[in-house]
Amino acid sequence: MHFELIEEHRMLQELVARFVRENLIPLEQKVLERDAQGQGAYLTQEERDRIDARSRDLGLWGLDAPADVGGTDLPAVAMIGVNIEMGKTCVPYYLPPDSPNLRMLMATVNEDQRERYLVPYVQKRTVSAIGISEPGAGADPAAMITRAVREGDDWIINGRKIWISRAQEADFTILMAVTDKQKGARGGISAFLVDRGTPGFNVLRRIPMLGGQFTYEVVLEDCRVPAANLLGKEGQGFAPMQVRLSTRRLQMASWSIGMAQRALDMMLEYAPQRVVFGEPLANRQSVQWWIADAWTRIKAATLMTYETAWKLDNGADVRTDISSVKAYSTEMAYEVLDHAMQMYGAMGMAKEIPLSLMSGHLRTMRIYDGPTEVHKWVVARNLLGLKR
Repeated sequence: MHFELIEEHRMLQELVARFVRENLIPLEQKVLERDAQGQGAYLTQEERDRIDARSRDLGLWGLDAPADVGGTDLPAVAMIGVNIEMGKTCVPYYLPPDSPNLRMLMATVNEDQRERYLVPYVQKRTVSAIGISEPGAGADPAAMITRAVREGDDWIINGRKIWISRAQEADFTILMAVTDKQKGARGGISAFLVDRGTPGFNVLRRIPMLGGQFTYEVVLEDCRVPAANLLGKEGQGFAPMQVRLSTRRLQMASWSIGMAQRALDMMLEYAPQRVVFGEPLANRQSVQWWIADAWTRIKAATLMTYETAWKLDNGADVRTDISSVKAYSTEMAYEVLDHAMQMYGAMGMAKEIPLSLMSGHLRTMRIYDGPTEVHKWVVARNLLGLKR
Protein backbone atom coordinates (compact mmCIF):
# COMPACT_ATOMS: atom_id res chain seq x y z
CA MET A 1 0.00 0.00 0.00
CA HIS A 2 1.24 3.49 -0.85
CA PHE A 3 0.48 6.40 1.46
CA GLU A 4 1.93 9.19 -0.68
CA LEU A 5 0.72 10.91 -3.81
CA ILE A 6 2.63 10.20 -6.99
CA GLU A 7 5.17 12.91 -7.75
CA GLU A 8 3.00 14.65 -10.37
CA HIS A 9 0.06 14.98 -7.99
CA ARG A 10 2.30 15.97 -5.06
CA MET A 11 3.85 18.75 -7.16
CA LEU A 12 0.36 19.93 -8.12
CA GLN A 13 -0.65 20.10 -4.45
CA GLU A 14 2.48 22.12 -3.68
CA LEU A 15 1.66 24.47 -6.57
CA VAL A 16 -1.88 25.01 -5.25
CA ALA A 17 -0.50 25.56 -1.74
CA ARG A 18 1.77 28.30 -3.08
CA PHE A 19 -1.11 29.80 -5.08
CA VAL A 20 -3.24 29.97 -1.92
CA ARG A 21 -0.40 31.37 0.17
CA GLU A 22 0.63 34.05 -2.33
CA ASN A 23 -2.69 35.02 -3.94
CA LEU A 24 -5.62 34.21 -1.62
CA ILE A 25 -4.43 34.55 1.97
CA PRO A 26 -3.22 38.16 1.34
CA LEU A 27 -6.86 39.02 0.47
CA GLU A 28 -8.30 37.59 3.68
CA GLN A 29 -8.28 40.86 5.56
CA LYS A 30 -10.35 42.60 2.90
CA VAL A 31 -12.84 39.73 2.79
CA LEU A 32 -13.10 39.75 6.60
CA GLU A 33 -13.67 43.50 6.65
CA ARG A 34 -16.53 43.22 4.14
CA ASP A 35 -18.14 40.45 6.15
CA ALA A 36 -17.76 42.45 9.38
CA GLN A 37 -19.58 45.35 7.71
CA GLY A 38 -22.52 43.09 6.86
CA GLN A 39 -21.76 42.95 3.14
CA GLY A 40 -20.97 39.24 3.08
CA ALA A 41 -17.67 37.53 2.32
CA TYR A 42 -16.88 38.20 -1.32
CA LEU A 43 -14.23 39.24 -3.80
CA THR A 44 -14.58 42.31 -5.99
CA GLN A 45 -14.65 41.75 -9.73
CA GLU A 46 -11.19 43.27 -10.02
CA GLU A 47 -9.81 40.91 -7.37
CA ARG A 48 -11.50 37.91 -8.97
CA ASP A 49 -10.23 38.80 -12.43
CA ARG A 50 -6.69 39.09 -11.10
CA ILE A 51 -6.87 35.74 -9.31
CA ASP A 52 -8.48 34.10 -12.35
CA ALA A 53 -5.62 35.30 -14.54
CA ARG A 54 -3.05 33.97 -12.09
CA SER A 55 -4.71 30.56 -11.63
CA ARG A 56 -5.10 30.21 -15.41
CA ASP A 57 -1.43 31.07 -15.97
CA LEU A 58 -0.47 28.40 -13.43
CA GLY A 59 -2.52 25.80 -15.31
CA LEU A 60 -5.04 25.34 -12.50
CA TRP A 61 -8.20 25.54 -14.62
CA GLY A 62 -10.14 22.45 -15.63
CA LEU A 63 -8.05 20.10 -13.50
CA ASP A 64 -10.64 17.30 -13.51
CA ALA A 65 -12.31 18.23 -16.80
CA PRO A 66 -11.98 16.04 -19.92
CA ALA A 67 -8.78 16.57 -21.89
CA ASP A 68 -10.64 16.90 -25.21
CA VAL A 69 -12.34 20.10 -24.01
CA GLY A 70 -9.22 21.68 -22.55
CA GLY A 71 -9.07 19.97 -19.16
CA THR A 72 -6.36 17.94 -17.44
CA ASP A 73 -8.57 14.93 -16.62
CA LEU A 74 -7.06 14.37 -13.17
CA PRO A 75 -8.31 11.53 -10.95
CA ALA A 76 -10.23 12.06 -7.71
CA VAL A 77 -7.12 11.31 -5.63
CA ALA A 78 -5.28 14.29 -7.13
CA MET A 79 -8.26 16.58 -6.48
CA ILE A 80 -8.24 15.73 -2.76
CA GLY A 81 -4.81 17.32 -2.38
CA VAL A 82 -5.91 20.34 -4.42
CA ASN A 83 -9.03 20.91 -2.32
CA ILE A 84 -7.25 20.44 0.99
CA GLU A 85 -5.03 23.37 0.07
CA MET A 86 -7.97 25.45 -1.17
CA GLY A 87 -9.66 24.87 2.19
CA LYS A 88 -6.85 26.61 4.08
CA THR A 89 -8.18 30.08 3.35
CA CYS A 90 -11.45 31.86 4.07
CA VAL A 91 -11.30 33.68 0.70
CA PRO A 92 -14.31 32.49 -1.38
CA TYR A 93 -12.57 31.35 -4.53
CA TYR A 94 -12.92 28.06 -6.42
CA LEU A 95 -10.68 26.86 -9.22
CA PRO A 96 -12.90 26.79 -12.33
CA PRO A 97 -15.00 24.99 -13.25
CA ASP A 98 -16.93 23.92 -10.15
CA SER A 99 -16.28 20.15 -10.02
CA PRO A 100 -19.71 18.85 -8.86
CA ASN A 101 -21.73 20.41 -11.68
CA LEU A 102 -18.91 19.56 -14.09
CA ARG A 103 -19.10 15.88 -13.14
CA MET A 104 -22.87 15.82 -13.59
CA LEU A 105 -22.57 17.42 -17.02
CA MET A 106 -19.81 15.00 -18.03
CA ALA A 107 -22.07 12.08 -17.12
CA THR A 108 -25.12 13.28 -19.06
CA VAL A 109 -24.55 15.76 -21.92
CA ASN A 110 -25.19 14.77 -25.53
CA GLU A 111 -23.04 16.16 -28.34
CA ASP A 112 -25.19 19.27 -28.78
CA GLN A 113 -25.17 20.05 -25.05
CA ARG A 114 -21.48 19.30 -24.90
CA GLU A 115 -20.78 22.21 -27.25
CA ARG A 116 -23.42 24.54 -25.83
CA TYR A 117 -22.79 23.93 -22.13
CA LEU A 118 -19.82 21.73 -21.20
CA VAL A 119 -17.14 23.35 -23.37
CA PRO A 120 -17.83 26.97 -22.36
CA TYR A 121 -18.21 25.84 -18.73
CA VAL A 122 -14.76 24.24 -18.70
CA GLN A 123 -13.32 27.39 -20.28
CA LYS A 124 -14.94 29.57 -17.58
CA ARG A 125 -17.07 31.42 -20.08
CA THR A 126 -20.17 30.48 -18.08
CA VAL A 127 -21.28 30.14 -14.46
CA SER A 128 -23.61 27.35 -13.33
CA ALA A 129 -26.00 26.67 -10.47
CA ILE A 130 -28.06 23.65 -9.46
CA GLY A 131 -31.60 23.53 -8.09
CA ILE A 132 -32.37 20.43 -6.04
CA SER A 133 -33.70 21.38 -2.59
CA GLU A 134 -37.25 22.57 -2.05
CA PRO A 135 -38.95 24.10 1.00
CA GLY A 136 -40.34 20.65 1.84
CA ALA A 137 -37.59 18.49 0.34
CA GLY A 138 -34.10 19.25 1.55
CA ALA A 139 -32.19 16.23 2.86
CA ASP A 140 -34.55 13.92 0.96
CA PRO A 141 -34.49 15.01 -2.70
CA ALA A 142 -36.79 12.11 -3.57
CA ALA A 143 -39.56 14.12 -1.88
CA MET A 144 -39.35 16.97 -4.39
CA ILE A 145 -42.63 18.05 -6.00
CA THR A 146 -41.49 20.53 -8.67
CA ARG A 147 -43.10 19.18 -11.86
CA ALA A 148 -42.06 19.18 -15.48
CA VAL A 149 -44.72 18.30 -18.07
CA ARG A 150 -43.99 17.68 -21.76
CA GLU A 151 -45.86 19.96 -24.14
CA GLY A 152 -44.86 19.53 -27.78
CA ASP A 153 -41.20 20.46 -28.19
CA ASP A 154 -40.98 21.99 -24.70
CA TRP A 155 -41.16 21.08 -21.04
CA ILE A 156 -43.29 23.25 -18.76
CA ILE A 157 -41.88 23.44 -15.23
CA ASN A 158 -43.73 24.63 -12.14
CA GLY A 159 -42.51 24.60 -8.56
CA ARG A 160 -40.15 26.18 -6.10
CA LYS A 161 -36.45 25.65 -5.33
CA ILE A 162 -34.43 26.99 -2.40
CA TRP A 163 -30.85 27.20 -1.07
CA ILE A 164 -29.42 27.64 -4.56
CA SER A 165 -25.94 29.13 -4.68
CA ARG A 166 -25.23 31.58 -7.54
CA ALA A 167 -28.81 31.48 -8.88
CA GLN A 168 -28.76 35.22 -9.58
CA GLU A 169 -25.54 35.24 -11.64
CA ALA A 170 -25.62 31.75 -13.17
CA ASP A 171 -25.72 31.55 -16.97
CA PHE A 172 -27.58 28.25 -16.63
CA THR A 173 -29.09 26.22 -13.80
CA ILE A 174 -29.29 22.45 -13.67
CA LEU A 175 -32.84 22.01 -12.42
CA MET A 176 -34.24 18.78 -11.00
CA ALA A 177 -37.95 18.12 -11.49
CA VAL A 178 -40.45 15.27 -11.30
CA THR A 179 -41.54 14.00 -14.71
CA ASP A 180 -43.39 10.89 -13.45
CA LYS A 181 -45.03 11.11 -10.02
CA GLN A 182 -45.70 7.39 -9.87
CA LYS A 183 -42.05 6.41 -10.30
CA GLY A 184 -40.58 9.22 -8.19
CA ALA A 185 -36.86 8.73 -7.51
CA ARG A 186 -36.95 5.35 -9.24
CA GLY A 187 -37.27 6.61 -12.80
CA GLY A 188 -39.44 9.68 -12.38
CA ILE A 189 -36.95 12.53 -11.77
CA SER A 190 -35.30 14.36 -14.66
CA ALA A 191 -32.69 17.10 -15.02
CA PHE A 192 -33.03 20.20 -17.20
CA LEU A 193 -30.69 22.96 -18.34
CA VAL A 194 -32.45 26.27 -17.73
CA ASP A 195 -30.77 29.33 -19.24
CA ARG A 196 -30.65 32.66 -17.45
CA GLY A 197 -33.47 34.91 -18.58
CA THR A 198 -35.85 32.05 -19.36
CA PRO A 199 -39.40 33.35 -18.77
CA GLY A 200 -40.92 31.82 -15.66
CA PHE A 201 -37.57 31.30 -13.90
CA ASN A 202 -37.93 33.89 -11.15
CA VAL A 203 -35.33 34.55 -8.46
CA LEU A 204 -37.57 35.32 -5.50
CA ARG A 205 -35.06 36.39 -2.86
CA ARG A 206 -31.46 36.30 -1.71
CA ILE A 207 -30.97 34.55 1.63
CA PRO A 208 -28.04 35.57 3.89
CA MET A 209 -26.32 32.53 5.38
CA LEU A 210 -23.64 31.89 7.98
CA GLY A 211 -20.03 32.34 6.90
CA GLY A 212 -20.77 35.44 4.82
CA GLN A 213 -22.50 33.34 2.16
CA PHE A 214 -25.75 33.81 0.26
CA THR A 215 -28.20 31.41 -1.35
CA TYR A 216 -31.39 32.04 -3.33
CA GLU A 217 -34.99 30.93 -3.57
CA VAL A 218 -36.42 30.47 -7.06
CA VAL A 219 -40.03 30.15 -8.20
CA LEU A 220 -40.85 28.44 -11.49
CA GLU A 221 -44.11 29.56 -13.07
CA ASP A 222 -44.89 27.89 -16.39
CA CYS A 223 -41.16 27.96 -17.13
CA ARG A 224 -40.85 26.74 -20.73
CA VAL A 225 -37.65 24.79 -21.44
CA PRO A 226 -36.84 23.34 -24.89
CA ALA A 227 -36.85 19.54 -25.12
CA ALA A 228 -33.24 19.79 -26.31
CA ASN A 229 -32.35 20.99 -22.80
CA LEU A 230 -33.38 17.76 -21.10
CA LEU A 231 -30.11 16.69 -19.47
CA GLY A 232 -29.60 12.98 -19.94
CA LYS A 233 -32.58 10.69 -20.34
CA GLU A 234 -36.09 11.39 -19.15
CA GLY A 235 -36.68 9.95 -15.70
CA GLN A 236 -33.02 9.13 -15.15
CA GLY A 237 -31.81 12.30 -13.46
CA PHE A 238 -31.48 10.86 -9.96
CA ALA A 239 -28.28 8.84 -10.51
CA PRO A 240 -26.34 11.70 -12.21
CA MET A 241 -27.52 14.00 -9.41
CA GLN A 242 -25.96 11.57 -6.94
CA VAL A 243 -22.69 11.78 -8.91
CA ARG A 244 -22.82 15.53 -8.42
CA LEU A 245 -23.60 15.21 -4.71
CA SER A 246 -20.84 12.64 -4.13
CA THR A 247 -18.31 14.93 -5.80
CA ARG A 248 -19.33 17.85 -3.57
CA ARG A 249 -19.22 15.69 -0.44
CA LEU A 250 -15.64 14.59 -1.16
CA GLN A 251 -14.82 18.22 -1.87
CA MET A 252 -16.33 19.26 1.46
CA ALA A 253 -14.33 16.60 3.30
CA SER A 254 -11.14 17.93 1.69
CA TRP A 255 -11.96 21.57 2.48
CA SER A 256 -12.70 20.55 6.07
CA ILE A 257 -9.28 18.94 6.38
CA GLY A 258 -7.68 22.12 5.02
CA MET A 259 -9.59 24.37 7.44
CA ALA A 260 -8.74 22.12 10.39
CA GLN A 261 -5.07 22.15 9.42
CA ARG A 262 -5.10 25.96 9.16
CA ALA A 263 -6.66 26.15 12.64
CA LEU A 264 -4.08 23.71 14.03
CA ASP A 265 -1.25 25.76 12.52
CA MET A 266 -2.69 28.87 14.18
CA MET A 267 -2.88 27.06 17.53
CA LEU A 268 0.71 25.87 17.22
CA GLU A 269 1.85 29.42 16.53
CA TYR A 270 -0.23 31.07 19.25
CA ALA A 271 0.05 28.61 22.16
CA PRO A 272 3.75 29.27 22.94
CA GLN A 273 3.27 33.07 22.66
CA ARG A 274 0.22 33.63 24.83
CA VAL A 275 1.04 33.73 28.54
CA VAL A 276 -1.82 33.22 31.04
CA PHE A 277 -1.27 33.19 34.82
CA GLY A 278 2.48 33.12 34.30
CA GLU A 279 2.54 30.15 31.92
CA PRO A 280 2.36 29.89 28.13
CA LEU A 281 -0.80 28.22 26.89
CA ALA A 282 1.46 25.58 25.39
CA ASN A 283 2.11 24.30 28.92
CA ARG A 284 -1.60 23.80 29.70
CA GLN A 285 -2.78 20.22 29.45
CA SER A 286 -6.16 21.10 27.95
CA VAL A 287 -4.44 23.00 25.16
CA GLN A 288 -1.99 20.15 24.60
CA TRP A 289 -4.88 17.72 24.32
CA TRP A 290 -6.69 19.97 21.83
CA ILE A 291 -3.57 20.02 19.69
CA ALA A 292 -2.92 16.28 19.98
CA ASP A 293 -6.53 15.41 19.20
CA ALA A 294 -6.60 17.82 16.24
CA TRP A 295 -3.45 16.32 14.72
CA THR A 296 -4.76 12.78 15.17
CA ARG A 297 -8.22 13.45 13.79
CA ILE A 298 -6.90 15.43 10.82
CA LYS A 299 -4.65 12.48 10.02
CA ALA A 300 -7.57 10.05 10.26
CA ALA A 301 -9.83 12.21 8.07
CA THR A 302 -7.05 12.64 5.50
CA LEU A 303 -6.43 8.90 5.19
CA MET A 304 -10.17 8.14 4.99
CA THR A 305 -10.73 10.75 2.31
CA TYR A 306 -7.79 9.66 0.16
CA GLU A 307 -8.84 6.03 0.44
CA THR A 308 -12.37 6.90 -0.67
CA ALA A 309 -11.03 8.86 -3.65
CA TRP A 310 -8.75 5.96 -4.58
CA LYS A 311 -11.66 3.52 -4.44
CA LEU A 312 -13.72 5.90 -6.57
CA ASP A 313 -10.96 6.10 -9.18
CA ASN A 314 -10.88 2.29 -9.27
CA GLY A 315 -14.60 1.93 -9.86
CA ALA A 316 -15.66 0.74 -6.41
CA ASP A 317 -19.03 1.47 -4.81
CA VAL A 318 -18.18 4.30 -2.41
CA ARG A 319 -21.62 5.45 -1.30
CA THR A 320 -21.06 4.33 2.29
CA ASP A 321 -17.50 5.69 2.32
CA ILE A 322 -18.53 9.12 1.03
CA SER A 323 -21.26 9.48 3.63
CA SER A 324 -18.76 8.47 6.30
CA VAL A 325 -15.99 10.89 5.29
CA LYS A 326 -18.38 13.78 4.73
CA ALA A 327 -19.90 13.38 8.19
CA TYR A 328 -16.61 12.70 9.98
CA SER A 329 -14.51 15.41 8.32
CA THR A 330 -16.99 18.26 8.71
CA GLU A 331 -17.70 17.40 12.36
CA MET A 332 -13.99 16.95 13.09
CA ALA A 333 -13.05 20.29 11.56
CA TYR A 334 -15.87 22.13 13.31
CA GLU A 335 -14.60 20.89 16.68
CA VAL A 336 -10.98 21.74 15.85
CA LEU A 337 -12.03 25.26 14.82
CA ASP A 338 -14.05 25.60 18.02
CA HIS A 339 -11.04 24.68 20.15
CA ALA A 340 -8.86 27.12 18.22
CA MET A 341 -11.40 29.90 18.84
CA GLN A 342 -11.51 28.94 22.52
CA MET A 343 -7.72 29.12 22.73
CA TYR A 344 -7.64 32.57 21.12
CA GLY A 345 -10.16 33.82 23.68
CA ALA A 346 -11.92 37.08 22.79
CA MET A 347 -9.77 37.43 19.67
CA GLY A 348 -11.19 34.12 18.51
CA MET A 349 -14.64 35.72 18.50
CA ALA A 350 -13.49 38.72 16.46
CA LYS A 351 -14.15 39.01 12.74
CA GLU A 352 -10.53 40.03 12.27
CA ILE A 353 -9.00 36.57 11.93
CA PRO A 354 -10.16 33.72 9.66
CA LEU A 355 -11.44 31.42 12.42
CA SER A 356 -14.95 32.88 12.73
CA LEU A 357 -15.58 32.89 8.98
CA MET A 358 -14.23 29.37 8.58
CA SER A 359 -16.36 28.21 11.49
CA GLY A 360 -19.41 29.63 9.74
CA HIS A 361 -18.50 27.76 6.56
CA LEU A 362 -18.14 24.52 8.48
CA ARG A 363 -21.44 25.03 10.27
CA THR A 364 -23.24 25.23 6.94
CA MET A 365 -21.28 22.30 5.51
CA ARG A 366 -22.57 20.12 8.35
CA ILE A 367 -25.99 20.68 6.74
CA TYR A 368 -25.28 21.18 3.02
CA ASP A 369 -25.44 18.14 0.73
CA GLY A 370 -26.90 16.05 3.51
CA PRO A 371 -26.84 16.72 7.27
CA THR A 372 -24.45 14.69 9.42
CA GLU A 373 -27.33 12.75 10.93
CA VAL A 374 -28.61 11.64 7.51
CA HIS A 375 -25.15 10.46 6.46
CA LYS A 376 -24.74 8.48 9.67
CA TRP A 377 -28.13 6.93 9.00
CA VAL A 378 -27.01 6.01 5.47
CA VAL A 379 -23.83 4.36 6.79
CA ALA A 380 -25.73 2.38 9.42
CA ARG A 381 -28.50 1.42 7.01
CA ASN A 382 -25.99 0.14 4.45
CA LEU A 383 -23.96 -1.79 7.01
CA LEU A 384 -27.08 -3.37 8.51
CA GLY A 385 -28.53 -4.18 5.11
CA LEU A 386 -31.76 -2.35 5.88
CA LYS A 387 -34.11 -1.27 3.13
CA ARG A 388 -34.95 2.40 2.89
